Amino acid sequence: MWQEGKTLSGPLHSRDRTPFCGVMKGSRSKFSGPSILPPPQSMCASSNFLPCPHAITPGGHCRRRPPSPPRASPHPGFLHFPSPVVSAAREEGEGTSRAVPRTSIPPTDRRLRRRRVTLRCLSSDRSMEECGGGQPLKSEGLAAGEPPTPPPGSCSEHAAGVGGRRHNVGSQNHQDSPLQHYYSRRLPDFLQSVKLKYVKLGYHYLITHLLTLLLVPLMVVILLEAGRTSPDDLHKLWLGLQYNLVAVLVCSAFLVFGTTVYCMSRSRPIYLVDYACYRAPDHLRASRSKIVKHSRLCGAFSDSVQYKILERSGLGDETYLPEAIHQVPPRPSMAAAREEAEMVMFGALDILFRNTGVRPKDIGVLVVNCSLFNPTPSLSAMIINKYKLRGNIRSFNLGGMGCSAGVIAIDLAKDLLQVHGGTYAVVVSTENITQNLFFGNRKSMLIPNCLFRVGGAAVLLSNHVADRRRAKYRLVHVVRTHRGADDMAFRCVFQEQDDTDKVGVSLSKDLMAIAGVALKTNITTLGPLVLPISEQLLFFATLVVKKLFNDKVKPYIPDFKLAFEHFCIHAGGRAVIDELEKNLQLRPIHVEASRMTLHRFGNTSSSSIWYELSYIEAKGRIQNGHRIWQIAFGSGFKCNSAVWQALRTVKPSPNNPWHDCIHRYPVELVDGLSHLDHQKQEQ
Repeated sequence: MWQEGKTLSGPLHSRDRTPFCGVMKGSRSKFSGPSILPPPQSMCASSNFLPCPHAITPGGHCRRRPPSPPRASPHPGFLHFPSPVVSAAREEGEGTSRAVPRTSIPPTDRRLRRRRVTLRCLSSDRSMEECGGGQPLKSEGLAAGEPPTPPPGSCSEHAAGVGGRRHNVGSQNHQDSPLQHYYSRRLPDFLQSVKLKYVKLGYHYLITHLLTLLLVPLMVVILLEAGRTSPDDLHKLWLGLQYNLVAVLVCSAFLVFGTTVYCMSRSRPIYLVDYACYRAPDHLRASRSKIVKHSRLCGAFSDSVQYKILERSGLGDETYLPEAIHQVPPRPSMAAAREEAEMVMFGALDILFRNTGVRPKDIGVLVVNCSLFNPTPSLSAMIINKYKLRGNIRSFNLGGMGCSAGVIAIDLAKDLLQVHGGTYAVVVSTENITQNLFFGNRKSMLIPNCLFRVGGAAVLLSNHVADRRRAKYRLVHVVRTHRGADDMAFRCVFQEQDDTDKVGVSLSKDLMAIAGVALKTNITTLGPLVLPISEQLLFFATLVVKKLFNDKVKPYIPDFKLAFEHFCIHAGGRAVIDELEKNLQLRPIHVEASRMTLHRFGNTSSSSIWYELSYIEAKGRIQNGHRIWQIAFGSGFKCNSAVWQALRTVKPSPNNPWHDCIHRYPVELVDGLSHLDHQKQEQ
């Protein structure tokens, strides 16, 4: 083992790259393999294991401090050497501690050598370095068992805890030192080390793959039995079938009939080939300051109220307003409204047809939804006239259905594609602002002025089996909830006139509560369709306990993060996103697309969920098999959900509305404003 005068070789690194014997003051050095200890003549007991600045004797000791034998160790079989944390506390007259091998260091000292002590003083929030300034504790002239004296300005509790055997707190004497108390606190605690979410995750995996776990042994048994079948057994089976030919034919007929019925009754898969979101030209951008200035020039709005709403809305300075609103005074004419509708719808459709290569003549179903602008001829007729669609096209124009009409249009197109095979369906979702700006001062009717912006989306759906290869998503579920039977829900989003006969859309103070009830009803219907069996069993068990034993038991909120990888929550406002994030227990990344869409494009009504999906695609987050939940709210009051499944790893389409600004997102929002917005506001 160890022989006096010998040193080990090998690198030992410290913070200041100085070789030392043992552990240098303040280092985190670890021994790896055979440790290297430099010659003892380079050490000095008065320098805390630093190279000795004094004269060295031929024997390798400091002339100022002659060597002395080591003290008895409290650990049997070990020699006691000063702890490096106490920084070489020695009695007067002791010399340099001899270098010892790693195996002869007591376990406690070895642990102290391997990490720098950062204990907090039990009487304050200061660390040991702050209490003692990193100075060594001195123990000159101490009796046996007496703790060393701390340096000036240090904490007595630290000194007693590290160098001694007793720690005094008030009038109580604790036999355990703070060091032992520190390590006892670090012992594993079941409730802290094993988080319930991991237990729940394991339970989810077990229930999800339970059928597989049960079928695998059965299949193994069947294969083993089949392997033991001899040719004679197969010959006997064939003879039995020949003698029971009628039974075989009847069974075969039933099998063919059942297969035919299943194939005919099964719904056709609906594929989303591609979609396009319209992005207005830059000259239509409307910053918050520009909107307030414009309101002041027009004199028709309460600019102070609008400014407060804009500051808390979550919208940025790059949203878009139609050309007629930029003029002073605004020009809310029918012609201007038609120009806005054509600009948005035709712009989105041009991009869609160019990206997919589908001819307008191939479109068999057309569904257009716009809540507040319904001219004659309709918006769908404007599209048919523009692109010269075929004469037997099935066209629909949905109006007055609010921001959730986009999902309703998808559901209508899906039903039509189930009936008419081998065709394409186009869904156009937009909103018109030109004729629906409120020019009064009622606060509840000014909110739409501050939230709604120009935007629109065109979606191409197909039931062609061949389109599965190039399609992005497959429609899985559509769930619609309508609360129109309740009077309060019916009037929470209401178009009406104010006291001065000016028309606008009024938003009720009970909107969020009504939306919460509609959301609860919607997810109650959607949950059994998408949630794994484990979540459904937990929900059912909680419901039974609540009904039978205790009504005060909180209802179990299913973890929808196990059912969906991405969430596209309607960007109706900052409060809507905050409430859904809280109630569904989502993480910030799940609502990132909604917040950034609201900040960049504003509330584009029914098309906002497609801008959010474009954001997720631009970030490159959608992989094959991922599930997307689109959820939107609308007047009436309605809450609608659409569930999509990615058929491949989706890359952003050409002309993605985020293509030149996605690198700037996400931005950190404080009270609805980004850091850049705050700088602009200060300027």
